[in-house]
Amino acid sequence: MLIRTAYYGEVLIYAAAPVPYFTGWILPSVLALLLLFVLLCGIVGTWRTVGRALRPVEAIRAETAEITATGLGRRVPVPDTGDEVAALAKTMNSTLDRLQHAVENQRRFVSDASHDLRSPITGLRTRLEVALGAPGEEPWEKTARAALSDVERLQEVVGDLLELARLDAGALSDRVEPLDLGRFVEEEVTGRRGHVPIRIERADGVVVRADRLKMARLLTNLLANAERHADREIVVRVCAEEGEAVLEVIDDGDGIAPADRERVFDRFTRLDASRNRDAGGSGLGLAISKGIASAYGGRLYVADSPRGARFVLRLALAGTRGGGLGAPEATA
Repeated sequence: MLIRTAYYGEVLIYAAAPVPYFTGWILPSVLALLLLFVLLCGIVGTWRTVGRALRPVEAIRAETAEITATGLGRRVPVPDTGDEVAALAKTMNSTLDRLQHAVENQRRFVSDASHDLRSPITGLRTRLEVALGAPGEEPWEKTARAALSDVERLQEVVGDLLELARLDAGALSDRVEPLDLGRFVEEEVTGRRGHVPIRIERADGVVVRADRLKMARLLTNLLANAERHADREIVVRVCAEEGEAVLEVIDDGDGIAPADRERVFDRFTRLDASRNRDAGGSGLGLAISKGIASAYGGRLYVADSPRGARFVLRLALAGTRGGGLGAPEATA
């Protein structure tokens, strides 16, 4: 509407245009439907995205639910997404590895205990039953000495089994200190009583970081094994090679066949030659020695030797080598 003033008075002019048909109820309806469609697409897309992301989680949950104490060898699936879910699956598999290792160590400990404790317990019980069943036929002192021998055998086996259990659990002593390996060997051998002479060849300044008591246990086991098989002499050699401290225990016995050099470190392993020559020992000494070496990041193995068995221990040196690490000097 437009109003103008002319010379003959006010003039009122009306103007109008047709309104498009879609400006009525149709446009709001179309906009509402379009908004609803976009909202539904967002909901469906979000649902599918979340479902796809949670599908690996459901697979992990289902596999975890199936794992029991008797089936610890199973592992959860690791998706190839490379995201946090894949990292979670890898962490769970690593945890299952450690759990399986712990359970296997526990079962092995129980098996070891039942294996080697049965014989001395049976022998002790038999001796006591015979002594009680026929009193006076055999002097009580002789029976008591035989029973004491069985008890000492039990004590030795139990002590070795407990030591293996501590090594399996990773329970090392905190008393780690710098240890001059050559001086340590000389001190341990000097106070040792044995029927086979021991010759020491050592270099000065070969220092490692370890617990002295653990190293003494390792050396004692190696020397006890060498004494059971040596004919005339045992050689203990200490030197440094390629940034490592090297301890060798060599006997002049029959030696160990290459096929048995790994098996000799298994628990309760006694080779045929060992059974024929000697019935002592718990069969756990070498296993304990290898466990101690591994606990300190070292290696214990059987190396080639012209005669007899040659056990070699390698440990990392503590600090740099001094000037006295040349050829070992022999001492009686």
